[in-house]
Amino acid sequence: MPVQLNGSCRCGAVTFAVESHTPVPYQRCYCSICRKQQGGGGYAINLGAVASSLEMKGEGKLGTYRARIADDEHPTCELSSGERRFCTECGSALWLYDPEWPELVHPFASAIDSDLPTPPSLVHLMLKYRGGWVVPDIGPDDQLFDLYPEQSIEDWHKDRNLWVE
Repeated sequence: MPVQLNGSCRCGAVTFAVESHTPVPYQRCYCSICRKQQGGGGYAINLGAVASSLEMKGEGKLGTYRARIADDEHPTCELSSGERRFCTECGSALWLYDPEWPELVHPFASAIDSDLPTPPSLVHLMLKYRGGWVVPDIGPDDQLFDLYPEQSIEDWHKDRNLWVE
């Protein structure tokens, strides 16, 4: 049975629950979108969850941000299909939904109130775009990627026997 993750914004105007097979917060994304929207250590941590299980209160307080992407692979500015949801009252980032993968929703670990498992190692991705001030805390078993790793969130969990059925 998947794990239920309960989350909220800082002010409590939006609360949500979602079921996850992949609740270990192991990925640190250093892209400029995550870094600037989430702040923190210069990265955001995304989890995977089942989109159809998402339940929320305070939907009227949700905003949507769709990033404009311009980088080496996209020299002209493109509008991302990803919908980053946030609280319009306090600005807390809550989750990302991308219609290209309609079965998934990606809550930000920073918005989860439930206890999350401690990852055995971390995956640092999009390091090419980290801020110059960001000094990644690299563990001995961590993996580093300038862009995206080929291994999915699902596969990472399954390879480590952390997939929750």
